[in-house]
Amino acid sequence: MALPKIADARSLGDGELAEEIVAVKRQLFELRLQKATRRLEKPHQFKHARHRLAQLITVEAERQRAKTSSEENS
Repeated sequence: MALPKIADARSLGDGELAEEIVAVKRQLFELRLQKATRRLEKPHQFKHARHRLAQLITVEAERQRAKTSSEENS
């Protein structure tokens, strides 16, 4: 399974981006819970989820910086 692309994260709207961040954080929690109870079957999902979360947070930060700089220029 390939890692998710950042273009997918950039195509999301602001609301969808926030929802996706919450969903990935929930997924990471579930993976940690499965690992603690020794039910984790696919440990590579940690890498994919952390990678996706980093992408989403990066896109969110980019949008906030762009919004802040546009407000300063106005």
